[in-house]
Amino acid sequence: MSKVEQVAGYLKEHEKDAVARLIDWLRIPSVSTDPKYRADVRKAAEWARGQLAAAGLKVEIRETGNKEKEGGAGHPIVWAESAGAPGYKGPHVLFYGHYDVQPPEPLELWESPPFEPVVKPAVKGGPDERIVARGAVDDKGQVASFLEALLAWKHVNGSVPIRMTVLLEGEEESGSVNLERFVQEHDKELRACDVCVISDTGMLGRGKPAITYGVRGLAYTEVTLHGPNQDLHSGSWGGRMPNPLNELTKVLAQLWDADRRVTIPGFYDAVLEPTQSERDAWAKLGFDQIAALKAIGMPPAADVGEKGWSGLEREWARPTAEINGMFGGYTGKGAKTVIPTHATAKVSFRLVAKQNPHTITKAFFKWCEDRTPPGSRWEFIDHSGGFPGNVAQDSAALQAARKALKGASGVDPAMIKTGGSIPVVGMLKDKLGLDTILVGFGLDDDRVHSPNEKFEIPCFRLGMQTHARLIDEFGRMGG
Repeated sequence: MSKVEQVAGYLKEHEKDAVARLIDWLRIPSVSTDPKYRADVRKAAEWARGQLAAAGLKVEIRETGNKEKEGGAGHPIVWAESAGAPGYKGPHVLFYGHYDVQPPEPLELWESPPFEPVVKPAVKGGPDERIVARGAVDDKGQVASFLEALLAWKHVNGSVPIRMTVLLEGEEESGSVNLERFVQEHDKELRACDVCVISDTGMLGRGKPAITYGVRGLAYTEVTLHGPNQDLHSGSWGGRMPNPLNELTKVLAQLWDADRRVTIPGFYDAVLEPTQSERDAWAKLGFDQIAALKAIGMPPAADVGEKGWSGLEREWARPTAEINGMFGGYTGKGAKTVIPTHATAKVSFRLVAKQNPHTITKAFFKWCEDRTPPGSRWEFIDHSGGFPGNVAQDSAALQAARKALKGASGVDPAMIKTGGSIPVVGMLKDKLGLDTILVGFGLDDDRVHSPNEKFEIPCFRLGMQTHARLIDEFGRMGG
């Protein structure tokens, strides 16, 4: 029996222990955005350090932020290294994950306390089970599947056989505010890596494994249109001067043309168009846009978007502009007839390769300035974002992931993209030139960021088995 099959057998035999360890980690309320959980976030980092040390890796807690500067110290990063087997010639793999979680509120909507994990049937009367807890799928459960694979290799082989660096972040759910600086400060160490692996995405469905080979980027902005120096009586001033709310809505309504294409000059110049073979492959996945609309309470007539592209293509391969919020004037109960002193909108752009979020943000601000209403002035805030990230489907690392996932599941994995953004993917590509393989095990109904978040045991099992085999496949790449 080969080593990888022994590892697979060990994972199967000790699955209950793995589930118990995950439950221990999920009990730690590592909510990074709320200062009252600071000690718990560090406790979760220490827990991960213990697991990596048990797997034989050299581990340390690396601090982030700066106590002497505004913002102070951040949450720590767990950093671990494996030298690999003697004479190892395969790729140096970076595994990124995060151990922090979203706030659990609203608490009253949880069927069980968010940090008291519950194992329950996935389907009433069915054989499979799920773990319900905050962080179950995002991202502790998925990271734990990787940690368990390392532990299994250590038990069977004596050590993890590939050269590897592990970076587990404690601020992903609070904006990764210190990650870019950390990457810059550890540039030399990270540049030694050849490819990154992240498990923070999902599958097409139960029994339908997938590898995500592209994520969209993000540019997030806030624009405020200033008018008079005070709120005004609309009876006295209505029709006598520009109303900032009226004018802002008129400006932003010009963001799209009749075909729902974004009108900012140069917006599409850097877009990397999908190939026809990609579009053909996506069409074969059987995605039902009308059913997806129905699930969110929308009729078939709501299937609108950029002309000439299907719903799935719009999500995976097309950039967008969205107004995420607009406010100004009086928004309380009852009536208050004022013309507001200013109006604000939060506007975001989902970007595709090879668009640059900084370029798009500057172009949008100029676009607004070119449409400044008489007597008004703009205030712009760049809330940052992240670069899009793609990896070539024929890359050796991605092919290794395909073999590993098929070996674990018995199914050829689908090659998919996601409409969401994972800023670290674009950052690693932009700063270090690293491609990222996204091998995730979540499901659409896992209630990510919502009450009753869950991770199904079969998905956890598939994650452990896949990571075990992926380590073997990377080892084979060295000849």
